[in-house]
Amino acid sequence: MKKILFACLFSLTLLCAKADFSEMSTEELIALIGYVDQSIEAHFYKELDRRVAQMSEGQKALYEEDKIRRDNAKN
Repeated sequence: MKKILFACLFSLTLLCAKADFSEMSTEELIALIGYVDQSIEAHFYKELDRRVAQMSEGQKALYEEDKIRRDNAKN
């Protein structure tokens, strides 16, 4: 519940300010998956893609799961 609340509050902050995703931790970025406004979504996923090589197995699993969901939503 805390993660969801944190993600919602954080995403609202992102909507009010220009996001610099490079300043965030990978855990923070993963927590925001699905909550990022569409206007900055491309920048968000570009930063996540850049970090894939540094992710732990758990982080990669979450990211890959979301990537599959996004690909299915586009089709």
